[in-house]
Amino acid sequence: MSDFSFKSLEDLSDGLDRKAFSATDLLDAVIARHESLEPRLNMFCHVDFDAARISARDSDNRIRRGERLGKLDGIPTSIKDLIAVKDMPQRFGSRSTSAAPVADDAPSVARLRKAGAVILGKSTTSEFGCKAVGDSPLTGITRNPWNTEKTPGGSSCGAAAMVAAGLVPYAIGTDGGGSVRIPAALCGLFGIKAQFGRVPVYPTSATPTLAHVGPLARNVEDAATVLSAIAGYDRRDPATVAGPLADLDAAMRDPRPLRVAWSLTLGYGRVDPEVQRITAQAVRRIASLGVEVELVEHVMDDPVDLWAAEFYAGVGTKLRQTLLDAPETLDPAVLEVLRIAVSQDMDSYYRRVFDRYAFRERMRRFFEDHDLLLTPTLPVAAFDVGRDVPPGHDDKNIVSWATFTYPFNLTGQPAASLPVGMTDDGLPVGLQIVAPCHDEAAIFTLAARYQRATEPASDLRPVL
Repeated sequence: MSDFSFKSLEDLSDGLDRKAFSATDLLDAVIARHESLEPRLNMFCHVDFDAARISARDSDNRIRRGERLGKLDGIPTSIKDLIAVKDMPQRFGSRSTSAAPVADDAPSVARLRKAGAVILGKSTTSEFGCKAVGDSPLTGITRNPWNTEKTPGGSSCGAAAMVAAGLVPYAIGTDGGGSVRIPAALCGLFGIKAQFGRVPVYPTSATPTLAHVGPLARNVEDAATVLSAIAGYDRRDPATVAGPLADLDAAMRDPRPLRVAWSLTLGYGRVDPEVQRITAQAVRRIASLGVEVELVEHVMDDPVDLWAAEFYAGVGTKLRQTLLDAPETLDPAVLEVLRIAVSQDMDSYYRRVFDRYAFRERMRRFFEDHDLLLTPTLPVAAFDVGRDVPPGHDDKNIVSWATFTYPFNLTGQPAASLPVGMTDDGLPVGLQIVAPCHDEAAIFTLAARYQRATEPASDLRPVL
């Protein structure tokens, strides 16, 4: 059996086009590798390989007829367990939920199916996406392929682990406060949340003004292919962006000059020295590529209270009955923040709502003078499993330690994590790239430019 591990989406697609192997061959190899990796990493909460085999055979039939649907046709992937997949359970990483299969696909899943993707199953998540690390009461601990004693981050933990381990070339996650970008940074991947509403969300999320769906991949081009496939208007999501996504292939070749702001702390963060060194070095490399970089020490005050009031109040409201009747089924750390959030009075909540609008306007004005903003994605590299916050950040809570990601869920603007180096202990570090509203193209322009300039480094992979 051929070894397809760590192959890019582009390479796998080319092999299928050339009939060097079949979609069924590819799936069989992925299933065999899954059997080796899953006990060590705990990436999936549900698999349906029988349904995946039917999808792979359908792809093979299309390929034989010369009717392949595109680059995703016949390529295995997974869907995070906060997203609905028809005929599979949607457990949200929680023992408080039903194991019954759901009746409909989310729009992103339906679009992947239409493109011929082979869906292996559902990836693990922290409970209701509420923690920035990779464990839940339902599925236990998901581990980082670079060091299985470390967390892959959360809440899209299983998605990141399987892509970093070379099982699949991409996976679909969600991001309500950093849950694509956090595990992308800790696992050495490119992960992006596009403009809020660019990828429709249905059924309605527990955090409907913050939630994004987006891809994690090992390179920028693969993420562009997937994002282009799942983006677009859907009438079931009233927040969906009606306009088209930019041509990301063209964006990745765009030679335009860029004006970039670089902020190590945003004005309030506390960054570990090794992350400081690696991200600053990456920014110097970016400047050497002809990008105009301006150091901006203070961009904002920490908006974590605005974010927490919205995110945890939404989840807490959805789980109100569980909080009353069966709190013992919930992760204790999640239970604590939910109880705080649902106890806020209406006046306090709405003050924060209007403070959020004012914050969005300040960020809009900031980007009148900059094409992009760069920050460390996270203040730390991966830390030990079993912890909710990293060492030295015990004054933070289960998400606020991820200092730099949640502000841009409040604003809704596009943001990505780009892998830019490794610590002395062999753990990845990410650089966050934030764009003005609706300008995903600028992220792909810079990310592809950086990736081309550092190509050999992008071939690093964990030893498993």
